[in-house]
Amino acid sequence: MLSGAAIALLLPVAWVQGVGQAKVRSGPGRVPEREVALVLGAGLRPDGTPSTFLRRRLDAAAELYAAGAVQVILVSGDNREPGHDEPTAMRNWLIDQGVPAHVVVRDFAGLDTHDTCVRAHEIFGVAGAVVITQDYHLRRALFSCSQAGMDVVGLGVSSSSVEPARAITYRVREVPASLKAAWDALTERRPVHLGPRETGVHDVLEG
Repeated sequence: MLSGAAIALLLPVAWVQGVGQAKVRSGPGRVPEREVALVLGAGLRPDGTPSTFLRRRLDAAAELYAAGAVQVILVSGDNREPGHDEPTAMRNWLIDQGVPAHVVVRDFAGLDTHDTCVRAHEIFGVAGAVVITQDYHLRRALFSCSQAGMDVVGLGVSSSSVEPARAITYRVREVPASLKAAWDALTERRPVHLGPRETGVHDVLEG
C-alpha cells in the first residue's frame, strides 16, 4: 500500500497533470481558434538564436498564425543576462518565418512557467490562448495558465532529441515541477516581476 507521504506527493502531481490533460489538443488542425498564441521560452544557442526545442514551438505558432487560428503571438522568456534575450530572438525567428512583426508581442519577464502565465493574464490582459510548448511540459503549462485565469488549450510539439537521455530527464523532472506548480497555484505566488499593464496584445487585436 502507498504510504501517506507517497499519496501526499502523488495527489498534487495528478491534479496538475489531470487538469492539463483535459486541455491538450493533438495537432494544429484540431486547435480551436483563440486570439493569442502563447509561446514559452526554451533557451538559446550560443549564437543567440532559438534552441531546437524553441524553434519547434515558434514554428507551430507561425503555422497557427498562417492558418488564421490566432491573431497575436505572445512570446515569453528571460533576458536577465547580457547577450541572452529570449523574447527578441523568438520575435526575430517568427519574422523570418513570415509572421508580421507587429503581431509578435514580447514578455521579457517570463522567468518560469508560472510567472509567464500570471503575467500573460494580469499584465498583457490575455483572456484565452493556445499554449505552445514541448509535449512533456504542456500539461503543467496548461495547468498554470488555467489557474492564472485564462481559458487555454494546448498544442504540444516534439521533444525528440539526439540525446535520448535528456528527453527522459525532462520527463522525470516534471514530477517535482508539477509539485511546485501545484504549490504556486495554491499559494497564489506572485511573479518575480509584475509592473504596469502592457497594451501590446490589446493594440494588435483592436488595430
